[in-house]
Amino acid sequence: MNDTKKATIAVRKGIEADKHHGAVVPPLYLSTTYSFADFNTKRAYDYGRSGNPTRDILAETLAELEGGAKGIVTATGMAAVHLVTQLLSSQDTLVIPHDCYGGSYRLFTSLEKRGLLKLKVVNFTLDKSFDDIEQIKPKLIWIETPSNPLLRLTDIAKVVATAKKCGALVAADNTFLSPALQNPIEFGVDVVVHSTTKYINGHSDVVGGAVIARTQELGDELAWWANNIGITGAPFDSYLTLRGIRTLNVRIKQHEQNAFLIAEYLERSPFVKSVYYPGLESHPQHQLAKQQQRGFGGMVSFDIKGDINDAARFLTNCKHFTLAESLGGVESLICHPATMTHAGMDPQARLEAGVGDTLIRISVGIEDIEDLLADLERNFSETRPGEDKGQPVAEPKPVKADEQNNSSAAFCFSPAHVALW
Repeated sequence: MNDTKKATIAVRKGIEADKHHGAVVPPLYLSTTYSFADFNTKRAYDYGRSGNPTRDILAETLAELEGGAKGIVTATGMAAVHLVTQLLSSQDTLVIPHDCYGGSYRLFTSLEKRGLLKLKVVNFTLDKSFDDIEQIKPKLIWIETPSNPLLRLTDIAKVVATAKKCGALVAADNTFLSPALQNPIEFGVDVVVHSTTKYINGHSDVVGGAVIARTQELGDELAWWANNIGITGAPFDSYLTLRGIRTLNVRIKQHEQNAFLIAEYLERSPFVKSVYYPGLESHPQHQLAKQQQRGFGGMVSFDIKGDINDAARFLTNCKHFTLAESLGGVESLICHPATMTHAGMDPQARLEAGVGDTLIRISVGIEDIEDLLADLERNFSETRPGEDKGQPVAEPKPVKADEQNNSSAAFCFSPAHVALW
């Protein structure tokens, strides 16, 4: 059993692996093809789509971080999602959450329309859904926890127990937390999926994805499909992602600390209707988050008061939050899911998922928290969402300096977070 801590794995995997020149950092191999040792005698690598040394180091790092047997690096996060669906035939049923990422929802529903799989959408927060799954007897159950963008949690252990009853595989999208904060395979999940574009790379400069399988057999099957349909990641992209993953744990600390303080601020704001962040005790699944996660992550969503026009004014009046899709980079991003990340869902499905016109999602970066909070305060005071409806909002609840300091200290030094880091 490997007892090496995750931060050490992220930093040191592949270090000093070069046996030719003693390079500390593993080199980048750009070659598309590799010579045969002799007639009909391949070396470890023969063609870039099938295998690449740089990509393999990233795949091995991710597999070790997630506790899986094999990792496959793909060209994009959606390529990783698509890869997992290759395990299904036209007669197999895929169960997905009603509030999954819009791009995943669009892919799954498109595959169903083409007759490539059968699809069932369930709400994993309802106990009845687990009884329904047993009756459906799916081939694969897809979960996303926390969900995008409302940060709902799925009880991973409960899903795995249900899957065992009906002989289903379980795949978990772990993009929002990364392997630094959650490892679904520890709960019995069969496949973990990442958009490595997000926290794993962490610098918003390379697109990629990954699939990690719990067993070697399943990993080999997925790797065969990845080569077969040609969706493996590029060497240079893998090199950049490997460089990003070296700082994953230290970045996640700051992302989470900033997100917690922003969530607390938003919860006090008179311009905000609801805040969605599992780190808040007010979150209905706060205890579940503490049970199956090692932290609460850097994503915060909230419903602003007023209507879509209020949301638009607020979104375009930010200084330190860039209006853009994606997440997990060192810079803070802000987006309007209904018209951006989840525009691929039909309006009815979007509403059923809770993605309304006033929902705003923030990917909290690692900037100085005082600047981020000051920007939010300025923005709210200038746009004053909800007031143009003839219902003036109340003044924000004042927070004493010692209360704010105590709140921050409680976050940074609580036993749960000391254990995390």
